Amino acid sequence: MIITRSPLRISLGGGGTDLPSYYKKHGGFLISAAINKYIYIALHNTFEKGLYLKYSNYERVKKVIDIRHPIIRESLKNIKDESLKNIEIISLADIPARTGLGSSGSFTNALLLALYTQKKKKIDKRKLAELACFIEINKLNEPSGKQDQYISSYGGIKKMKINKKGYVDIKDLKISKKNTNILENNISLFFTGYLRRSSKILNNQKNKTQKNDRNMIENLHYIKKLGVKSSKALEKGNFNDFANYLDEHWKKKIERDKQMSNSKINKIYQIALKQGGAIGGKLIGAGGGGFLMFYSTNKSKLKNVLNKHGLKMVDFTFEFKGTQILNQDDHS
Repeated sequence: MIITRSPLRISLGGGGTDLPSYYKKHGGFLISAAINKYIYIALHNTFEKGLYLKYSNYERVKKVIDIRHPIIRESLKNIKDESLKNIEIISLADIPARTGLGSSGSFTNALLLALYTQKKKKIDKRKLAELACFIEINKLNEPSGKQDQYISSYGGIKKMKINKKGYVDIKDLKISKKNTNILENNISLFFTGYLRRSSKILNNQKNKTQKNDRNMIENLHYIKKLGVKSSKALEKGNFNDFANYLDEHWKKKIERDKQMSNSKINKIYQIALKQGGAIGGKLIGAGGGGFLMFYSTNKSKLKNVLNKHGLKMVDFTFEFKGTQILNQDDHS
């Protein structure tokens, strides 16, 4: 049996500028960090002929074109090999999809690595990320950016500069181990209780950007500048500045689309700042639900305050290995 895993992520600045509708005209910049919450893929040969798929649903089909799961279908269509004709694919996740942590990109990376391993081929981190982007953006026409695929492939805390041709210059954020620990200890994730599909919000951004909507373009320009400021603040260890940029980012983000937030999320956000001692924060991902992220120097106080309002804190650490093979059995 082959087992792969790929980390989820939190966006630390510049999110939204990684969509082709924006970077093809203006270039993108963002900071992202992989965390120790994972998508797992298990793959093994079957005794009977056919394809067996177990995710949130179950499928048993004879032909790839009959697969309902779009990412699995397109991945198998892209990677044609005799070793992939009679297999079972099982996916598991530490955290459910539609929570804003980049699960789609993580799933695609873990799946592609498992498929390459099954056909006894190696694939490097850049090629893995680019192939995942190709499947999601080009083949499936999803309103996706390049952040999720790259950060889950590489792992770590990265800054990414995307040129107009789509090339991602991905580098380690120049942050000391001491400051990495401070950042990790002071960032909190709280589940809002809302699951959402990002496609509606991202499609709205995509359409407005393609039409050169002035407000949308200026908003994303501002977000990109905040991303650059955030990266410099983190590299210098100016965490209060970083936290304030998070708050500024969130305020600009909800200007883009009314679906980004709702009255309950807005209320919780204000409680976190005014009663919980958080300095700044934002919703992770496209918005509309999922996880709220806060920067606070008193995590226990913030946890106690938000627990009273029904929010659960999810502990995490940064993850530095990226997508990897956990088990590779030649007799799979």
